Amino acid sequence: MSRLDSFIRRLEAQRLLLNWAAASIAGTHGPVLELGLGNGRTYDHLREMLPGRDIYVFEKKPSPNPRSMPPADRLVVGDMAETLPIFARDHAGTAALIHADVTTGVPENDVVAFAWLPAQIVALARPGALVVSGWALTEPALQAVSLPEGVPAGRYFAYRAG
Repeated sequence: MSRLDSFIRRLEAQRLLLNWAAASIAGTHGPVLELGLGNGRTYDHLREMLPGRDIYVFEKKPSPNPRSMPPADRLVVGDMAETLPIFARDHAGTAALIHADVTTGVPENDVVAFAWLPAQIVALARPGALVVSGWALTEPALQAVSLPEGVPAGRYFAYRAG
C-alpha cells in the first residue's frame, strides 16, 4: 500500500472514530479536550460535530490553519506535562471526551515520551467519559471499548474512564 493510500485510510478511520465519539457523548455534560492541535483538522471536525460544546485545545506551539484556530479562552499553550495539571485544578473529573492526538511519530518512543499522560487523562475525565487515542494507553482506570465498525484494530484506541 502506498503512503498516500495509508494516509487516506488513516484519515477515514479518524473521521469515523470522531463521529462515533461525538455521537457517544450526546447527553453527557462536560467539556471536550483535544490534546494536540497540529494543523487543526480534528479540532475543526469536533467543533463542527459538537456545536455549542466547550472544546479546550492543548498545544505546545500552535500553528494550525488559521480557520482552525481555537478561541484564545479555549486554547491552552505550553507543554502538556505542565499545562494539564494546572488545568486539572479547576476542571478535574469533568471532561466528557478526551481526544489524545499527540505522538512523536514512533510508537515505541510515544510510550516513553508520554508515560505521564494516561494518569492526567484519568484525572480530567468524568466517570464514564470516552477517551480516544492514536496509541494504546495503559492505565487501570481506563477500560478498553470496541471501536466503531470501519476503524481497523490497532489504528486507534478507545476507552471509558472508570
